[in-house]
Formats: sequence, structure tokens, C-alpha cells
Amino acid sequence: MSTNNSWNRKDLVGTYELSKQEIQTLFAAATPFKKLLSQKGATHPSLANRMVANLFLEPSTRTQMAFDAAARRLNAASTTLNGSASSLTKGESLRDTALNLQALDVDIIVMRHSSPGAAHFVSKIVDIPVINAGDGAHEHPTQALLDCFTLHEHFNGDLAGKEIVIVGDILHSRVARSNIWALKTLGASVTLVGPAPLVPQGFRHFGITISHDLKSAVSQADAVIMLRVQRERQKENNIPSLGEYTKQFALTQERLCWLKPEAIILHPGPINRGVEIDAHVADSPRTKILEQVTNGIAIRMAALHLCHAHVHGENGMETLPQ
Repeated sequence: MSTNNSWNRKDLVGTYELSKQEIQTLFAAATPFKKLLSQKGATHPSLANRMVANLFLEPSTRTQMAFDAAARRLNAASTTLNGSASSLTKGESLRDTALNLQALDVDIIVMRHSSPGAAHFVSKIVDIPVINAGDGAHEHPTQALLDCFTLHEHFNGDLAGKEIVIVGDILHSRVARSNIWALKTLGASVTLVGPAPLVPQGFRHFGITISHDLKSAVSQADAVIMLRVQRERQKENNIPSLGEYTKQFALTQERLCWLKPEAIILHPGPINRGVEIDAHVADSPRTKILEQVTNGIAIRMAALHLCHAHVHGENGMETLPQ
């Protein structure tokens, strides 16, 4: 394993700020961790005797479980605090919550919050690593990195020139924003597809293409990332109905012929079967959905490992599993 290390960050709060070399370092670290995951019960002592606090102030299933699994595979203790069980419900400020976690000898904070920029705010307050597990509709860096890692593996380590199409509720999607920045940094071209209210023209300033024609867009794709309609974040009627959305933008078995035979399909979850993707497509061999879940643990292991190593003045690439 190469010991080259381009990771010099205490925190992982977004993909916007990551260089290509930093992303590649994360992938290089995730690769041996993924091999470790194939050995049932195998662990790595990277975070032995350390404590990871999952501060999840929004609901989560996959992300919270993946971070918990990642911490345990690194021999760390892991504890989860959700909104209803934290002192934030009693009026405690986020600043005080973060400082109290640090005072309780927590070594890493993994944080999900409804406010954009919350993880960045906390990262400037505490001396321990902060990893963003989603901040409002702003960023979800580890999800985007696991998506890109899945593509990186499929395309033999090179995304340069690949056409990636992201379909769905772009307006409310932190996953889409993080993916746009990461994919472009890795050299891919990105097209966003969906109804006009959910794919505003303002996204063009990201240097991407916008389309409202599913068939035309996916016909050129090397990979398609399907997103759900985030009804919980919509404060106005951006679409007439889910039924109308499905008629125009769902990826169905009948529409698979629109894709190139070698194109693959991703979905960050949760899947709304029968809305943005039908069951036949979700379960087809062309999807990488369950591989994304596994890669999510490996990427989060890499993030925890590298951020912790940096804080302690270590080269994390030198202590990876062999």
C-alpha cells in the first residue's frame, strides 16, 4: 500500500473544499478497509480506546448505522445522541453541546443537522475532528464520496470524461450538491435531470448541464444516480403530484432500453419504489445500490481514520490494513 498522504484535514465537512488528491487519498484508504469488511468480524486498531459520538439531530438509518459500524470496525466505542435525547431540546446551544462532548473526552463528532453549515460551525469550535453526516440541503460529503468510490471502482479508477446523470429532486438534495462538486473534481461531466421547479437554472453556475428530458439525458450516461423526491423538505408544491413525477422521470423497466447497455444505476437511498425507480430496476444486476451501502462503511472508516490520524500528527496511510 502506498504511503502517499494528501490528507491534511482535521475535519470532513464538505466535498466542495476537497482536492482531487484528497479524494484519491480517501479512496486509497477505503480500499483496504473494504477488504477488511469482507472478513466477518475483522477489525483494525486505528481508533482503539477512542470514542465516536454520532450527534444525529435529523432522522437517519443507513448513515447512522454505517458510521456506527465503521467506528466499531476501527475498535472505537460509538455512542449516538439524537435530537429528542439531547439537551438541545432543553434550550442548550449547539456550541455548548459540542464543547460538552469534547469535555466528555469524545474523540470524534459525527454530525447530522437540519441547518446548512452546522458541521462547519462546530468544526471551528472544537479541537477534535468533525465529520458532516448531512447539513440541511447543503452537503452530505460521505454519501457523495461513497457514490464516487463506487464509480471509481467500476470504471477502474478513472472518472475523467465519464457522463454522470443525476435524476430527481436536485433543489432539496444535499447528496446532489456534494456529488456535483466531487464528480467534477474527479473530471466527470454532470447532467441534472428533473422537473424545472426541482432543477432550477441557477445550478448551471456549478458548471453542469441541465435537462428536463429523461430519455435524452440518460441515453448518453455512463452512470445514472436516481434521487427521491424529498417531500419532507418541500414547503411549496414544486410538482403537481408524485404520480405526475413518476410518469415523466421514473426509471422503469421499460425505460432501461434508453440507457447504454453498459451504463450502471446508483441510488443513495432511501428508495421510494414505484416513484423514482421501480422494483425491477432497483433489484436488477445493473444497479450498485447494495454495493454503495458496503462502500459507505469503507469510506466512513477511511474518513474517521484519516481525520483522527491527522489530529494526532500521524500519516494515516502508513497504518492501513495490509
